[in-house]
Amino acid sequence: MIKITGEHHFAIDRTLFVFALDSEAGKVFNEKNKLVTGIGKVNAAMELTQEIQRNRPELIVNLGSAGSRSFGKGEVVCCTKFIQRDMDVRGLGFEKYETPLSGIPPVLEYGLLKEGLPQGICGTGDSFEMNHAETDYNIVDMEAYPLALIAMKKNIPFLCLKYISDDAGSEAAEDWAVQVHLASEAFNKILF
Repeated sequence: MIKITGEHHFAIDRTLFVFALDSEAGKVFNEKNKLVTGIGKVNAAMELTQEIQRNRPELIVNLGSAGSRSFGKGEVVCCTKFIQRDMDVRGLGFEKYETPLSGIPPVLEYGLLKEGLPQGICGTGDSFEMNHAETDYNIVDMEAYPLALIAMKKNIPFLCLKYISDDAGSEAAEDWAVQVHLASEAFNKILF
């Protein structure tokens, strides 16, 4: 069983663990229901949708690396708010981050809180940020937003935990390459 809060427990065999890269999962998740989507919003959306059609889970857990200037390297942060950071249609009169005509607010709020972890707002986009300066979100990744959106639309409980691998600054690429391999052990300690 995975204990999220005192009232939320889920069977491990009915939980889908979603990663962008196998290196984020390590060997810890080899015997679990693991989905590796590939990098980016389109890959994440496509792979999760197909997996739900094949085998609908009781819980979707997105685990992955992320950059942040607000949280330290090696911290695991729980996200329940998501922004599509590369959606900008203000020129047509929409709010920054709003997907036009979707009915979804610019900040998508969906997901379970994991007790004992700090909370963050995840800005998802199809770019690796190395000069992060945005204040509307304090974590940057490349897959969480569509995963949260799909889970919400399919009415499946969702947990998003991000391992902070870098500060989304000028050294982000080098830091990520070193830190990403430590993510699975951090997730293992928190979840099992």
